[in-house]
Amino acid sequence: MAVLMREAIGGSLRRARTSRRRTLREVSRRARVSLGYLSEVERGRKEPSSELLAAICEALEIALSDLLAEAAEAIAAEAAQVTAVETARLRRPVGLRHMELRFAGSEEAPAPLPVSSPVSPVAPVSPIPSPLPAHAPQPAAAPQPVALKPVGPVCAAA
Repeated sequence: MAVLMREAIGGSLRRARTSRRRTLREVSRRARVSLGYLSEVERGRKEPSSELLAAICEALEIALSDLLAEAAEAIAAEAAQVTAVETARLRRPVGLRHMELRFAGSEEAPAPLPVSSPVSPVAPVSPIPSPLPAHAPQPAAAPQPVALKPVGPVCAAA
C-alpha cells in the first residue's frame, strides 16, 4: 500500500523533533498546538493545515520546504520499492509457475512421463447375423469393446 502524504509528513516531523531532542510538550507549546493533536499529526492520523505545519516547523526551527522535501523523498522511495516488487512479480514467466509444484512428501520434481506413439486403430468388427426377418426393425447395435494397447506407466497425483 502506498504511503499517504500525512503519514510521510508525520514521520518527517517526528524525526526532526527527536533529532533535536525535543519533547511533544515543548513543541506543542511553542507551536500553540494541543499535545494530542500534534501527536496525531506525527502518527499520520491527522492531516495538518499549511498554517499548522508552518507553526510546527517554526517551533522545530526547520524550513517548511525541507520538511516537505523529506516527506516527498519518503513517498518516492516507497513507490520505487513497491514498483520494484511489482515488476519482479510480473516479469516471472507464467509458464514456469507449475515447476514450483511438488508431490506431497517429494523434495524433487517428478520425472517427466515418456512420450509414446499413438494407439493404432482397431480393425472393424463384422456384424453378427440377425435372427429377425429382414422387414422387422433392427435393434440398435450394442457397443463393441475396444482393445487398447498399454501406453506405459501412469503417474497418479495424490
